[in-house]
Amino acid sequence: MSVVTTELINAVGDAFNNNDIDAVMAFFADDATFDHAAGPEIHGKRFEGKEAISAVFSGLFASVESVRWETLDSHISGNKALCEYRRVAVLKDGEVQDFLSVDILTFADGLIVHKDTYYKMRG
Repeated sequence: MSVVTTELINAVGDAFNNNDIDAVMAFFADDATFDHAAGPEIHGKRFEGKEAISAVFSGLFASVESVRWETLDSHISGNKALCEYRRVAVLKDGEVQDFLSVDILTFADGLIVHKDTYYKMRG
């Protein structure tokens, strides 16, 4: 089992908040899975493997002026971390996306093997 620490969770968050795809992907295992909140399946839309996950986040970083996840709370239990965020993105056209989200991160050998994301939809 992997030891998950607050410092590790904060480092993952810093990489995302720096919009640095190389730093972000350094935290993912080669065979990691990312379950996006939105999608056609019960788990949303699933991306499997480091290359597919990198493409998702590279696309996000390229489509916005900036995106940040403010950590509201986090809890660690064994090899899992539950992280509550306020996500604010400024799109290239000036539109602001602002919503609450939750990530459940599962680690093995110090790397994320599963990122499961949930968020509030405004409408």
